[in-house]
Amino acid sequence: MYRIMKVLNNNGILVLDDQSGQEQILLGNGVGFGHRIGERMTRLPEGKRYELVKQKESALTRVNEIEPVYIEAAGRIIEEAEKVLGNLQHDILIPMADHIAMAASRIREHMEIPNPFLQDIQTLFEEEYAAAKNGVEILKNLTGLEFSEDEIGYITLHLHAGLAKENVAQSLETARLVNRCLGLIEEYMNKKLTADSLGYNRLVSHIRYMLARVRKGESANLDLEDYARHSFPKEYEAAAKVCQILEREMKLHFPQEETGFLAIHIRRVMGI
Repeated sequence: MYRIMKVLNNNGILVLDDQSGQEQILLGNGVGFGHRIGERMTRLPEGKRYELVKQKESALTRVNEIEPVYIEAAGRIIEEAEKVLGNLQHDILIPMADHIAMAASRIREHMEIPNPFLQDIQTLFEEEYAAAKNGVEILKNLTGLEFSEDEIGYITLHLHAGLAKENVAQSLETARLVNRCLGLIEEYMNKKLTADSLGYNRLVSHIRYMLARVRKGESANLDLEDYARHSFPKEYEAAAKVCQILEREMKLHFPQEETGFLAIHIRRVMGI
């Protein structure tokens, strides 16, 4: 048996599964039409279900703080993104809707927040970014607002969080650390990286997966440390410096093979 906790609009309802205690948002054309708060149903209408992670406060509290149009928009963005990315964790619905609502408010007040990691997000999460870019068309249709590329970047992080089982803060931290590494490499090698090159994209991708391996305590399974140190001493020194700084910032150990592996990628991207 399900109990309706809130009718969002004609296209959305918040329900409670009495048996499991699970709160769910159901989105779809007409699913909220003609229903009322407190109504009980033995089965739910056809629509997209979003099971919400149990927290101390009820989902009703969070939902009441967000205009229904933004919840509907977030649901449509997730649904369209899943056609390309595959299944996403549905608990990103409310955080994404909340972010979109705040972004819409900033747009109306002409107070948009720049995204300093936009370029890195585009490179790191290419497929998620493309899905987020399609998502702003959904937002435009539902809200009449033009969302900037900076906001596309932030929506990208929500989609990546749903895909990678990590939260938005960790996705943003990955983008920040990649940006930090690239800056250190440019500074040490005294050469500007070409952002639209294949080598740059490979380097960004390598750093991303290096961070993921270290966080999980996994090995690179490829030890080029001796080869890199003797063949490319300058690149090796740059890689060693980057890994040392990352160790301090992340408070995690970077195995020596990561230094050698990174040095090889620095050599490739510098084209020396």
